[in-house]
Amino acid sequence: MSETHRSRLSNPVKTLPDLGAVTGAMYKLIGNGTVPQSTISLMHLRAGQIVANSYLTKMHTDAMRGAGEAEDRITAVSSWADALVFSPAERAALALVEAVLTAPPAGRERVSDEVFAEAAEHYDEKALTTLILAISQVNFFIPLALIGKPLPGQAASKQWT
Repeated sequence: MSETHRSRLSNPVKTLPDLGAVTGAMYKLIGNGTVPQSTISLMHLRAGQIVANSYLTKMHTDAMRGAGEAEDRITAVSSWADALVFSPAERAALALVEAVLTAPPAGRERVSDEVFAEAAEHYDEKALTTLILAISQVNFFIPLALIGKPLPGQAASKQWT
C-alpha cells in the first residue's frame, strides 16, 4: 500500500506572482557580502530544525552540500552549542537565530543582552543588520513551509501539488 503525499497549497509564486520579486529582493539584500553565505546557510538550517520542518531542513541541508559545506558541520548544526566545528562568529550567529526562534524562560527576554553583545563582538552594524534580516528572511518562509507543506526533497517544480 503506497501513500501519496501532497502539499496543502499550490505553488505560492503562481498564486501570487509578485512573491517572486519580493523573495528575489530579499535574497539580494541578504547577499550583500557582509556575512558569509555559509553563515547565513547555517542559520537557515538551524531555523528549519527549530521549527521542526522537514522541507526547510532538507532544502537548506541540500543547498549547503551543493555549496561544498563539510558534512560534519552540517550534521553539527543541531547541536551547535557544544560542537567544535564552528567559528566564534558562526556560533554567535547561531545563538542569535536560536534566541529569536526559541521561547525564553519565563520572565526573560528572548534575545538577551549577552547574545546581542556576542554577535556585536563579531559583526559590525551592517553585518548585524544583515544577520537580523537573514533571520527575517527564513521567518518569512516558515509559515509557507508549516502551513503549505511543500514536499521535501522535490524539484522546485514538484514541491507544490
